Parts: sequence; structure tokens; C-alpha cells
Amino acid sequence: MINYANVFSNDGMTYLQYRSLIDELLLQHKTTGPDDSDAMLHYTKMNVQRMSRVDKTVKLNEDFLNVLNTVKNKYRFLVISEGWCGDAAQIVPVFDKISTSFTDKFELRFVLRDKNLPLIDAHLTKGGRAIPVLLILNLKGDVVKKWGPRPDVLQELLAGWKRDSSDMMEIAEKLHGWYAKDKTQTTQQELTEIFKDLT
Repeated sequence: MINYANVFSNDGMTYLQYRSLIDELLLQHKTTGPDDSDAMLHYTKMNVQRMSRVDKTVKLNEDFLNVLNTVKNKYRFLVISEGWCGDAAQIVPVFDKISTSFTDKFELRFVLRDKNLPLIDAHLTKGGRAIPVLLILNLKGDVVKKWGPRPDVLQELLAGWKRDSSDMMEIAEKLHGWYAKDKTQTTQQELTEIFKDLT
């Protein structure tokens, strides 16, 4: 049994701590997780730029704000992520935006996937350790909602791209092109539906 409240309080990092850890590791030519290859370092550097860009540009849309305003209880966001993960770079700034816009309702913490394998193994996506995963906890520490690792429509597109090509660089380019055009709107739409159940 996973004690989610314990993971949140004792292992969880704030968004600032998560970002700082990634930056500090890069200075040592490392990234989060066990693979410090040149490719993973390259992905991580790109992801720092992506997170910084989304941090600056993300705006919660009106529908989502209306739903967030109606949430009455307090919740904790436990996010399973890694610095090298491209999807995470495009998505986790949205979680930070929610929590910083509604500090009275939501508290956000990050844990690293590869240091918390029992946690991610309890929340697999089609048998894989796909991230990011957002777990919404109530104050008792129960998981009341889960979302991730990416919007459903993109999950389907990605499956198609992988069927058509084995070139991961080409697939990554399509993935990030999709995120750039979407500007977090599909992520926000899916989260809006999830948060409606919390009101």
C-alpha cells in the first residue's frame, strides 16, 4: 500500500525545487534518472527552455477558471515526472499555474519517476511507465483523480506516428509541434472535465 500523504510530504518537491534540481544536475552534465547520455542531456536542456516558455505564456482559459473557482475543498497535486521527459516539460507548467493561481485550494509537489518505481507502477499507462502523471489527493491522502501522461487526442496521434516511423527525433518534432500549436488548450479542456467532479 502506498502512503500518498507520506510521499507528498516527505518526498515531494515544489515546482521551484524541481526546476532547480534539473538546472543543478545539468551543470554537472547529469539529468534526473539513471541515464546521463548525451541524448538525455540534450532532451533535458530543450525541456528547460520549453518549461520556461510555457511558464511565461500559459493562461488558464475561462472555462477552466470557472470550474476551478467552484472547487470547495482543498486538494494536493502529486506529479510523477522527470527532467528529460518532453511531455512533462509541456504540461507541468500548467499544474504550477493552477496551484499558484489558487493557493488556498491546491498544493503541488513533484516526485521523480525513477526514484519512486512502486508509485509509478501503481499508475501505469497501458502497461508502461509513461509520465507525467498527475495524482489529485484529498487531505486524507486518498487519490481521487488521475490524469496523464498526455491529452487523449495526442496519445492517439503518437500511436499513429510510432506505427509509421521508428525515427524518434522525427516523432519528437511532431509531438512538440503539436504542443506549440495547441498552447496547452487541450490539456486544460481535459483537466476541466476532471475538476468538474471536484466541485
